[in-house]
Amino acid sequence: MPELIVRGVKINYEVFGSRGPWIALTPGSRRAYGELAGLAKRIAADDFRVLLHDRRNCGSSEVAFDGSASEHEVWADDLFELTSMLGAQPLYVGGSSAGARLAILFAIRHPSATAGLLLWRVTGGQHAVDTLSKAYYGDFIEIAKAGGMAAVCESPHFRDCISRRPSNRARLMAMDADDFIRVMETWREQFLKSAKLPIVGATEEQLRGMTFAACIIMGNDVIHTPETARRIHDLIKDSELHDDVVQKRSGKDLLQDWDQKEWAAAEGRMSEIFVEFLRRKLTKGNV
Repeated sequence: MPELIVRGVKINYEVFGSRGPWIALTPGSRRAYGELAGLAKRIAADDFRVLLHDRRNCGSSEVAFDGSASEHEVWADDLFELTSMLGAQPLYVGGSSAGARLAILFAIRHPSATAGLLLWRVTGGQHAVDTLSKAYYGDFIEIAKAGGMAAVCESPHFRDCISRRPSNRARLMAMDADDFIRVMETWREQFLKSAKLPIVGATEEQLRGMTFAACIIMGNDVIHTPETARRIHDLIKDSELHDDVVQKRSGKDLLQDWDQKEWAAAEGRMSEIFVEFLRRKLTKGNV
């Protein structure tokens, strides 16, 4: 797959489609982009160009740790640079869970490069923040404290990064464990501050001030709650909410984890929703 050096880091990417408006989609957690290939192909078939990429520290891209901003802000700025290099701006930015957070921060930090938002399984609330801050940061802090960077290399996530790009092992081993821990602690602290926000990383004021159109698909688990999707829909003025893509669940009946098979089976419906939304917005003059 092609790659570009983005802000000093080799980023692996793929473009589906050869013509039409640009879209960038990003998966959740630190997962590789491959899980979105099916959805990207469906959308690209309707004359769109869909960019997927592995964020730094994900998939086949290089590992690199920048504590100058939150992890999601770093990812958003990387995507801005990547799409600038590809001549893909302005574009519709979207994603699932962590990818949705990236998309919203992209829009906040780079409004002139943003045409609109495509969001699903949006994350918010104290339970989500507590759970994810441990999985994304706290666990790696403890691993590094106990066994240094060699232990980090053997963790399931970074072992996968190394298997996809063997040179990542040398990059990890060249990093001082204390520096790695400091970056993880910084990212965790910034993540924890989002517990009372509508969505991790964005304030009510920022969401109310958005002038971009947004299409939101509701989740049905305790991390990606229907309440969070409704709140974001209420705050983003030009937004629409779809609550019928996966099984509707009440607040007392939410799944403990997202059902990957249920969401994979919903790809066709998601593609229809996003393409119809894009067609309407493009007809109104949005890029």
